[in-house]
Amino acid sequence: MLYDWANSAYSVIITTAIFPIFFKAGAEAAGVSSVNSTAYLGYTIAIATFILAMLSPILGTIADYEGLKKKFFAFFFLIGVISTAMLAVVPFDSWLALLILYTITSIGFAGANVFYDAFLVDVTDEEKMDDLSARGYGWGYIGSAIPFFLCILIILSAQMEFLPLSVTAASQISFVITAVWWGVFSIPMLRHVKQVHFIKRESKPVVKSFKRLGQTIKDIRQYKTLMLFLLAYFFYIDGVGTIIKMSTAYGTDLGIDATSLLLILFLTQIVAAPFAILYGRLAQRFTGKKMLYVGIGVYIIVCIYAYFMKSAVDFWILAMLVATSQGGIQALSRSYYAKLIPKDRANEFFGFYNIFGKFAAVMGPLLLAVTAQITGSSTTGVFSLILLFIIGGVILAFVPETDVSEGSGRNKVTV
Repeated sequence: MLYDWANSAYSVIITTAIFPIFFKAGAEAAGVSSVNSTAYLGYTIAIATFILAMLSPILGTIADYEGLKKKFFAFFFLIGVISTAMLAVVPFDSWLALLILYTITSIGFAGANVFYDAFLVDVTDEEKMDDLSARGYGWGYIGSAIPFFLCILIILSAQMEFLPLSVTAASQISFVITAVWWGVFSIPMLRHVKQVHFIKRESKPVVKSFKRLGQTIKDIRQYKTLMLFLLAYFFYIDGVGTIIKMSTAYGTDLGIDATSLLLILFLTQIVAAPFAILYGRLAQRFTGKKMLYVGIGVYIIVCIYAYFMKSAVDFWILAMLVATSQGGIQALSRSYYAKLIPKDRANEFFGFYNIFGKFAAVMGPLLLAVTAQITGSSTTGVFSLILLFIIGGVILAFVPETDVSEGSGRNKVTV
């Protein structure tokens, strides 16, 4: 849970809040229109997620060998932390360089998360997975709020000339704060979390990993419940991720000033923490699937409301709606999936989970970007995402309730 606390600073400051505002301001200073800067950010997110989606199952299959999960996790973690700190040295108006470095940070962040998510099977049992996964997200929202508040304080102080800094320099300091926070609070994860479930090392591990991956691709059709869930997840999580990543960009397009956006996003983190934990508790009472439907329903309302947004007040309301469900829907998706997979091949199967999640994250930003450019309206782009939630919800209806038995293995899920 401390790693959720650590890396969530990146999710808010780099993915959602300060970096998108910083990038859009720099791009517009370089002569890029507001709509195009939003579209370019969407295309960049799509490229980064495509790269990681292609790598995840291969790396995950290799990382299932004894002792390798932690090493792969550490490798991507270091890429993420170092490249995030480097954002501070890129010139403000070098928008293309910023996007390239942002792509590298995204790969490091999301790559580490593939292996971090797979550690869920090593640290708890199936009865506690929903609650623990949700608690992790809850801790993450609080952990991200603290450095985010510090960054807002520095930026506002620079804006009001309480500090001898430009707003640009204050924003760049926030990137360094993010990297330091992420790095320091990841130490307990690196030191103490161990890989419990694994495949024994063997000769020619890379070759055999590719063979095992190929066999899994052939066999995965046997997991009917798993495949239906992944297909539903592919659509609805795409909408969730796109709204999170593009929120400040279309908030800026609505004319909401940077200070208001930062305050809105800060309070979103505070509200999201207890709701993420609440989702985990309610899942134990009403099942994870029912709570996933609650989350999908909230996001459908978000898409409809977004189409009619005209003011900062509307954006406040929308942000609070998102806060009630963004952590819960992600946490329960992670734990639902973890219950279905063989534990000794968790990295391999979370690689597939990542494929569905990341390829979905290619489609959503592209849908938003293309719609925004065609219509000339960012709010119409957000409204187009309703299609993803509807399709995901319909497919989820065909996912039967699962009977998860003790242990792991191919026959653990009955359909």
